[in-house]
Amino acid sequence: MNGSFAYGIQLPVQSQSTLYTEGWEAGAGPDDLLEIARTADRSGFAYLAGCDHVAIPRRLASAMSTVWYDPVATLSFLAAVTERVRLLSHVAVVGLRHPLVTAKQYATLDHLSGGRLILGVGAGHVREEFEALGVDFERRGFVLDECLDALRAALGSDEFPVHHGKLYDFEGLGQRPRPAQPRVPLWVGGSSPAAVRRAAVRGDGWLPQGDPRDRLPEQIAKLRRLREGAGISAPITVGAITEPLYVGEPGWDVGRRTLAGHPEALAESLRAYRAMGVDQIQVRFRSRSRSELTDQMAAFGAEVAPHLT
Repeated sequence: MNGSFAYGIQLPVQSQSTLYTEGWEAGAGPDDLLEIARTADRSGFAYLAGCDHVAIPRRLASAMSTVWYDPVATLSFLAAVTERVRLLSHVAVVGLRHPLVTAKQYATLDHLSGGRLILGVGAGHVREEFEALGVDFERRGFVLDECLDALRAALGSDEFPVHHGKLYDFEGLGQRPRPAQPRVPLWVGGSSPAAVRRAAVRGDGWLPQGDPRDRLPEQIAKLRRLREGAGISAPITVGAITEPLYVGEPGWDVGRRTLAGHPEALAESLRAYRAMGVDQIQVRFRSRSRSELTDQMAAFGAEVAPHLT
């Protein structure tokens, strides 16, 4: 993220878990996603993010919903109407697919978007999804570790990548187009001890999942200790998901956890993340319509972002 304090956004509409979806998203669709992407591109957002689920079991459908657009298809669709904003999978459950399949999809996305991909990965948590696809749920952490190693090879510069592992073995199989980037950033999602270790020793970035502010400094210190202990000197991009935001006085109930108010006050609160060692924040705005959301995004870019640094 070029050393700056960046801000990105998880796409609405694309995933509609009851944990965070707004009421208007149920009736939204492609046109709304296009306008949100264009607004992000104009308003200085570092990335648009899309999440990955293949199928939701009935027992979880009431909470998670079954609305989960495919991230590769969605980010490719939005790449065509944007020029600058990066495209993040937050997160791709890469263990559900062979690494060569994942590499083919995401290398093509990076190629078509002019090198704007950030591949965020996670272990996954829905047992039935793994079982339906014939993947061992209990060993998903081990599977993800090897997937990361295999993807490093498959998304590199070599047209004929090589990986010899315990789960995956390939050599002499060519894939083009290659990614436009010399090195596709791999960000690791999750806040469990295993996920933090995985990010520290295998990732270019860390995407914590729901860590409150008071827990982040300890987690970041642990991440850096593990990385140093592994002898890795390359920098790592540390992320955080902020509280819900509303720029200005809302005039409606946005919830007690929402940070709302004057742009400078919001920026002062968000700068605390940077003081902890966070490099990029993922923001989500309370909204009652697409237009209110895009107005919030534009206001954040114009009025809050200049005060973040």
